Amino acid sequence: MANTALLKSELPGIPVRRGKVRDIYDFGETLLFVATDRISAFDWVLPNGIPDKGRVLTLLSTMWFERLATPGHLISLNLDDVPLPAGADRDALAGRSMVVRKAEVVPIECVVRGYLSGSGWKEYRQSGSVCGVELPQGLTESDRLPEPIFTPATKVDDGHDENISFERMCELVGRENSQWLRTISLEIYARGAAIAREKGIIIADTKFEFGRVGDRVLLIDEVLTPDSSRFWPADDYRPGRGQPSFDKQFVRDWLETTGWDKNSQPPALPEEVVARTRAKYIEAYERLSGERFAWA
Repeated sequence: MANTALLKSELPGIPVRRGKVRDIYDFGETLLFVATDRISAFDWVLPNGIPDKGRVLTLLSTMWFERLATPGHLISLNLDDVPLPAGADRDALAGRSMVVRKAEVVPIECVVRGYLSGSGWKEYRQSGSVCGVELPQGLTESDRLPEPIFTPATKVDDGHDENISFERMCELVGRENSQWLRTISLEIYARGAAIAREKGIIIADTKFEFGRVGDRVLLIDEVLTPDSSRFWPADDYRPGRGQPSFDKQFVRDWLETTGWDKNSQPPALPEEVVARTRAKYIEAYERLSGERFAWA
């Protein structure tokens, strides 16, 4: 293993909020997003992490912010753009930190699905629809949908995000806002999926987050990463089954074999699962960016 996983960053004296993966430091008008190597599954953060995972997420998000031409919250990757406290471990922060604009987060996960998988496949088998969107009969697992669909979810800091209908989203954030978010999410997905397909990766589904800065709505957080998306190798895609992936599905699959009840602290990942997951994340980055991962 090339490096030890960074499970928690430290910037003494700087207000911080810690999510499942990111440590977010408040510098007033700007925030410092530090993507740690923590990994979550089934709404639990696992005891051990995936070395360099945070760097993959940061580099991929940065690439997409540049390529998608959608206004976003990213300012720079330069740690000198925030007043770090004396003695800050810059080596630990390198490659995994984004200086971003502070935004008022829209409390909706903007999920776009181009293929039938995960919770969408489970719901389709029960009702023939996904989040209130009726789909054709006779679809199988991993089928490509006739056209991508927008299936929002509530956004919560802890616990499980809940799929909701578009009408419920309108009740929460307003119809005009909801219509705009649905349109831009579908547009971003279409652009990103087309770029990824050229690199041999299918983006089966993904989620976007947005925030307000004044009267502007910006794309925030991470974008089209293995944590926020299902990445499948295009050359091994076969509908009618679960797909091999570049995301954390391998971790989920291993956890399902352990007998863990999902109601208590999950077990630590064995070294071989950590190593394989790290390799898949790095491969996804290298395929999509066309560049070698600097920390490999």
